[in-house]
Amino acid sequence: MLAKIYSAAVYGVDAYEVEIEVNGAGGNPLVIVVGLPDTAVKESRDRVTTAISNSGYFWPRGRTTVNLAPADIKKEGPSFDLPIALGMIAVSEELDSSAFEKFSFVGELALNGAVRPVKGVLPVALEARRRHKHAIFVPEANAHEAAMVKGIDVYGVQNLRQTFDFIRGEGTMEPTPGDLTAFFETHQSYEVDFSDVKGQGHVKRAIEVAVAGGHNLLMIGPPGSGKSMLSKRIATIIPPMSLEEAIESTKIHSISGMLSGEQAFVSTRPFRSPHHTISDVGLLGGSAIPTPGEVSLAHHGVLFLDELPEFKRSTLEVMRQPLEDGKVTISRAAGSVTFPSEFMLVAAMNPCPCGYFGDLKRECRCGPLQVTRYRQRISGPLLDRIDLHIEVPAVEYRDIASTRAEEASAAIRDRVGRARERQQSRFRSDKKVNCNARMGPRQIKQHCQLSHESQELIRIAMTELNLSARAYDRILKVSRTVADLAGSEFITPEHVSEAIQYRTFDRTLWV
Repeated sequence: MLAKIYSAAVYGVDAYEVEIEVNGAGGNPLVIVVGLPDTAVKESRDRVTTAISNSGYFWPRGRTTVNLAPADIKKEGPSFDLPIALGMIAVSEELDSSAFEKFSFVGELALNGAVRPVKGVLPVALEARRRHKHAIFVPEANAHEAAMVKGIDVYGVQNLRQTFDFIRGEGTMEPTPGDLTAFFETHQSYEVDFSDVKGQGHVKRAIEVAVAGGHNLLMIGPPGSGKSMLSKRIATIIPPMSLEEAIESTKIHSISGMLSGEQAFVSTRPFRSPHHTISDVGLLGGSAIPTPGEVSLAHHGVLFLDELPEFKRSTLEVMRQPLEDGKVTISRAAGSVTFPSEFMLVAAMNPCPCGYFGDLKRECRCGPLQVTRYRQRISGPLLDRIDLHIEVPAVEYRDIASTRAEEASAAIRDRVGRARERQQSRFRSDKKVNCNARMGPRQIKQHCQLSHESQELIRIAMTELNLSARAYDRILKVSRTVADLAGSEFITPEHVSEAIQYRTFDRTLWV
């Protein structure tokens, strides 16, 4: 007796269909699972047989072979428990399994037959829809996540008996309702706002410029100056996510197991802030079977690295590829997986180990050698990918005590949105460039033409302020963004002058 059940597994950020074949034959009672299963899948035979018995069913008492096809891709996790159990019951009761072909099943089984939640339900539901399945059966805790996929019925199941009875037509269940568009439109608010930040007007302006052009940003200032507070609000001024962007981000969070019933869909820009003790694998992604790291979890959002020099040098260097390409490729013996990682990098650091170098009110206790070593922990190639370096001074008392209303995120976001629209119009014929920060030499030459006066201003700045050669292209890109915010078609000396101010780390004071 042979039964076929359909499920799906996640590979990278997408899912692929898995056909589960269960064959019962004579001989000694034995369950064999083949098809490159990992340890969790191999152990499913003990979970499944116990769950079947505790649910009041029988499993085949002879030799039972469970095949997971395609057999050349490694299967991982407990999500095949439910379909394997259904197949074994169908074989035991000699049922025609053709009734299962129009459905897809995922779920982990407890020993009492309860269905537990699993990771990656959203890409699995998308794959089931692509395969023209009529319905997908998922754990009840994952039902709202799967219900965000239109065009397929989603049933959230509680236990094995409920699922099998419904398939046989002996029970009733209602599909889980889901309106992705309505959910997306009503869940795009943030808990923080730029109106919470007192003072720091020039820093807010620099952040606005950085977001408008998609530029990476480094903030340098003493402890307590508000670097973290400002960074947490950057996502609130990035234009709202499109539905396509939200689906991409949600798939990454789904396969990482970071979604819950309350947060079944990522509708706001992600903000990730890993601790400086994070490993290379934690930041980039990896492990034996590659999973997304922080750079991918921040896709379409903000990756904030506080205390930048405290990160391990090797950990920072692995970010060079995702910063350059907007994706990260992880190669293992089992194959290569590519995860998207288009994010805005926001970093913060103290000017020296004690944090008070150059402070007029507090004495710095660090020697010149300590300061130099501290700053040299950040490599030149990484700094090459950060367009704006700004100083964040300590907040004055008059600003903290002020009752003046600060500008809200919504107003700043409107200006940023208009600047982004100009850039999208400018680069509409170039699919690889969607903002000023992504411009290459060809685009810079075409869109960042300067007058003689502006060229002279940059020449003086590079000579007098000892700006590095790598700062030249950065100044041009940022100048273009400043002009876009001003609604100007041409880059003026005023725009160039403002861009030069955002190269703190290239000045003699910091070298």
